[in-house]
Amino acid sequence: MTIKISDKFAPLFDPPKGVDIFIITGGRYSQKSFAVSLSAINSALVFNHRILYSRYTNASLKDSIFAEVEEKIDILNVNNYFQKSINRIEVKGSKAKIVFKGLKAGSNQQTANLKGLKDFSEWILDEAEELTDETICDKILLSIRGNPPHSEHKNIKVWILNPTMKDHFIYKKYFLGRGVQEGSNIIKKNVCYIHTTYLDCLEFVPQEIVDFFEDMKLNNPLKYNHVVLGGWLDKMEGVVYPNWSYGPFNPDNLQTSCGMDFGFVTDPDALVEVAIDKTKKKIYIKEHIYQNGLKTQELSTMILNRVGNKLIVADSAEPRLIEDLKSTGVNIMPVKKGTIESGVIRVQDFDLIVEQNSQNIAKELNNYVYMDKKSQLYIDDWNHALDALRYNVIYHLDNPNAGNYYVY
Repeated sequence: MTIKISDKFAPLFDPPKGVDIFIITGGRYSQKSFAVSLSAINSALVFNHRILYSRYTNASLKDSIFAEVEEKIDILNVNNYFQKSINRIEVKGSKAKIVFKGLKAGSNQQTANLKGLKDFSEWILDEAEELTDETICDKILLSIRGNPPHSEHKNIKVWILNPTMKDHFIYKKYFLGRGVQEGSNIIKKNVCYIHTTYLDCLEFVPQEIVDFFEDMKLNNPLKYNHVVLGGWLDKMEGVVYPNWSYGPFNPDNLQTSCGMDFGFVTDPDALVEVAIDKTKKKIYIKEHIYQNGLKTQELSTMILNRVGNKLIVADSAEPRLIEDLKSTGVNIMPVKKGTIESGVIRVQDFDLIVEQNSQNIAKELNNYVYMDKKSQLYIDDWNHALDALRYNVIYHLDNPNAGNYYVY
């Protein structure tokens, strides 16, 4: 049976010599997942690849990527060649297989046990934008070492992306770092870039969807570029603090102090240094700590090494931890919080200048959005360093004569 897809996907089915990574980008109705699931069947049947077909989370593997491949097997009428079981499809009479697995073990950030990766010769990652930890990606890249028999197409990696923020490591490393324009269909060194949109397969897109997209193009071009055409974003739509930029920390040598938000397992401890220029309406921010799993003594040592005895205004929800840190010599006090809204409004009055190496602050600024702007509700995520900033600003604006002195 012949299935028609965009010619842009042709390299997936016969990888060019020297290419071992495919980055597949595009917007809605762009055939990305459709084409890659077809290529997985081709890789297993024709090239005898042993494929790890993954998403970041385990959730709904059976109803998402497994179902996607299973559907294509039915469409191609090649069921007789495959043996299906839970999260696994094997080619009969061959070692070729497609194994479906999530990379994250559960709701926290723990990585799943990914033993035996060297047995695989191809890695497909659907919705690759969900994987934000480059170290996990590198671990898998280095572990996929299997070679399919009798084939030149070895150790293939395929990433399917709905482009997201430009601070994502894939954009920074493989687009910005290699001088590749987003939306390109080119080969650069060992990477094949494939970008498609609904315009590449218009005959398969319902007319009401086309009309919907055209209306969005007219009335919300930024959303159209991102959601429909698959463009990368500088910031998430509806960010709480849009008015920020990179710059040197405290160029006017203002007095500085710190803010701190506590975490432990799932959330990081976040310590930021802050300088407030009330005259120029600027706040300078520098990241010092953004780390999970720190015990009290470890945290204390790190604080003293990074900021010495600078005043720290911290989350008042952890009075015992504040007292423990204070007993080790940390200059720390609890904030009088008020409402989140009142603190956010105060911070929004200033331009935020983020020190260049403070990447976690920048990532939060690009992702901290309103849940409902009209009701002033905020998502409870991407807000650890920003909560620390808010605590510091609340304290200093409520106490205009406060200095960076030790709190007893």
